[in-house]
Amino acid sequence: MITEEQFQKEVDLIIANAIREDVGDGDHSSLSCIPEAASGKAKLLVKDDGIIAGIDFAKQVFAYVDSKMEIEILIADGAPVKYGDIAFYVTGSSQSILKAERLVLNAMQRMSAIATKTKSFVELLEGTNTKILDTRKTTPGLRALEKWAVKIGGGENHRFALYDMIMLKDNHIDFAGGITKAIDKTKSYLKETGRDLKIIVEARSLEEIKEILKSDGVYRILIDNFNYADTRTAVELIGDKCLTESSGGINEKTIRKYAECGVDYISSGALTHSVYNMDLSLKAV
Repeated sequence: MITEEQFQKEVDLIIANAIREDVGDGDHSSLSCIPEAASGKAKLLVKDDGIIAGIDFAKQVFAYVDSKMEIEILIADGAPVKYGDIAFYVTGSSQSILKAERLVLNAMQRMSAIATKTKSFVELLEGTNTKILDTRKTTPGLRALEKWAVKIGGGENHRFALYDMIMLKDNHIDFAGGITKAIDKTKSYLKETGRDLKIIVEARSLEEIKEILKSDGVYRILIDNFNYADTRTAVELIGDKCLTESSGGINEKTIRKYAECGVDYISSGALTHSVYNMDLSLKAV
């Protein structure tokens, strides 16, 4: 994953771009009927059950819009919530509250849904040594928030993007002329460019697992779309030579069985691409 500083820059870009997109040259609905000096208070009302996420992000949005706004947090990121809970109060300029409202809600509703789904996967893995990972199957422009939500839900982040880890998948391997050639070319590239990036290699069969193991320097093997029996065999073949990751259509019904095969990680795009937003509202008090 990228550094905390890089991650924060991504969050800052999301906030600046979202406000630009939503506010433009002004919130004319508020400007037309609410006095500039008017102050108010609003509450973040939870209208669903799950795991709340995006509280800290909301703080950053309010501070970006108006540094004078004050926030009283009642429920922290990662806490379970139920219908009727109040997550926080925000006090300050009425115009500023309304300017920030939609970004806060859009982000928190999606982040909370992702955190809730991630938490359910984490609970299914309890008692095993397997950890749940996200993927790059995120909403364009919102990756930092969605990966943040996975962490809040108790999951772990895979690589952030194409630049912070090498991942040799089926197309890379085929275009490069095979597994060994792809790995050798990758190691030469890293040496020539002075980059220190971990290498993950995808395997489509047990034979490919064996070929990958002939090369040094592989950080993790992605055991893709294997059945349970072959996954167990793959884990035995790999041993402690490198880490293991299962992927490929793994869901709530199958995740436990794959974990029991002994893999270190299970990655799931569903954490971020298949969620229904948690129902939240920002209501004037």
